[in-house]
Formats: sequence, structure tokens, C-alpha cells
Amino acid sequence: MSKAYKAYPCAPCSGGQDNIHKGRPLPYGDDDYYPPYAKRGTQTSDYSEDRLVLRDYGPEPIAFNIEKATLQNNAFRTAFWTGDHLQLTLMSIRPGEDIGLERHPNLDQFIRIEEGQGLVLMGDSMNYLDYRRRVGDDFAIIIPAGKWHNLINTGNTPLKLYSIYAPPQHPFGTVHRTKAEAMAAEESH
Repeated sequence: MSKAYKAYPCAPCSGGQDNIHKGRPLPYGDDDYYPPYAKRGTQTSDYSEDRLVLRDYGPEPIAFNIEKATLQNNAFRTAFWTGDHLQLTLMSIRPGEDIGLERHPNLDQFIRIEEGQGLVLMGDSMNYLDYRRRVGDDFAIIIPAGKWHNLINTGNTPLKLYSIYAPPQHPFGTVHRTKAEAMAAEESH
């Protein structure tokens, strides 16, 4: 999926400095120079005042603050980047809810918890989930293809996490505001 890019000056180059890009094109146009952020006009490595625009940016290249994106997301599931071989989704699991018992026979999954606490369950059978761990802020969970698994929010606040699927699991641009909406979408496929 190659895209022809027009050459645009970047913020460091437009201030009279040498053109560090040497005429090579940038992937974003004038209106999208800072594509994931709603506030534009300054170039900084700290986007603390900016709000992320939560949408699917795949398969274009992107650099963003994943912690801020994850904490900002309030939907059950938001596909943030979908490519041919990988997908990043942001999730917010309400207190007492879970992701739902599932198994992905042909893909591996990585989950990182940014905020909250929960219980992860995994096993070779949906009736025998012998792997159980309490998890919280900054925990990573790796789920091999073929493992039954679930993640339950055991806290009093939303469980904020991001998940990486290889290959992608959900259609490009997927947004499920609630778990019920996600379950209804999965039943229709």
C-alpha cells in the first residue's frame, strides 16, 4: 500500500534552519502535520496539553504517546492502528466487566495495562483456565495463539490497556463504545 507523498516543510525546517529532510516527502499534509493531536502549532516531545484524535491511523507511519492515548480512550475498544500484519487497539474495561473469554487460534496477542487492576486467566481449555495472575499498572500480558484467555477488571476504576494483535483481529476503524456493542458486532461476523 504505497502512497505518493507531496513534499511539505516540517516545523524545524520552516524556521530558517537547514532543511534536514533534503527534499524528502513527509507523510502528512499541511492540515495533518501533527496528525494524532488536535492542537497544532508547536513542535514538542511533550504533548501534555494536546488531546489525541482517536481513530485508525493504519497503515501510515505514526509516532505518538501511547500512554496518553490509552488513558484518554473511554470506549471499550478503539482500533488505533491497523496494518496488514499488526493491529493496535485501545481498551477501557469498566469495573466488574471483562474482555470476555476468547481464543485466537492463529494470532499472538500482547496486552499492556496502563491503569487499573485486574485478573488475567489463561488455559488450553475454556473450562480449565489454570493460569491466573493479578495484574495492575504497567503489567504486560502475552497470550500465545490458541490459548483461551480473559481479563477481568477487579478494581473500582476503568481498566485502561492497549492490545497488539499479530495479525490484526478487528476490521480497520473498529470502535465499540461498550462491551455489549462489541459482542453484538462479533455475533454478526
